[in-house]
Amino acid sequence: MFYILNNIRQVNFGQLMDVYSEANRERASDAYAHMERGQGILEAEQEFYAFLREFFRLPGAYLALWAPDGVYKAALRIEPYEDGVLIEGVETAPDSRRQGHGAKLLQETVKYLKNEKAEKIYSHIARDNIASVRLHRSCGFEKLLDHAVYVDGSVNRRADTYVYVIKK
Repeated sequence: MFYILNNIRQVNFGQLMDVYSEANRERASDAYAHMERGQGILEAEQEFYAFLREFFRLPGAYLALWAPDGVYKAALRIEPYEDGVLIEGVETAPDSRRQGHGAKLLQETVKYLKNEKAEKIYSHIARDNIASVRLHRSCGFEKLLDHAVYVDGSVNRRADTYVYVIKK
């Protein structure tokens, strides 16, 4: 089932952390390497929760979820960006990969954004994230730029910008 959430109180945070578990482990290894592993992961999760609280305060910010049988399998964030919207944090739970959950989430998100009259959907993808590049291309996204410019204006030259243009 496809869900669009716009408030942190709607989120089952434990299930969301299952989806983002790999990203949280990486964050713990990078930012909290001085801590015991479990404590570092807990810190990364708390940091993500604080980020989400701020994220949901942005007008037009949403969390999209694919949750067949009520269990979160894939998630992404949507926020206003330039002349469209930006999707970011596209992630599938590690034990649910290669089962079509990410594709279903991205397809349903595109359908939802079409109904919301978005004109362009942007996504920034690290060049070495081949699975995400394939996923986006299979869902109709095309490479636009050889760098990513984030909402805060920062630039990442190790990521590319992809776009899905909604045909009227």
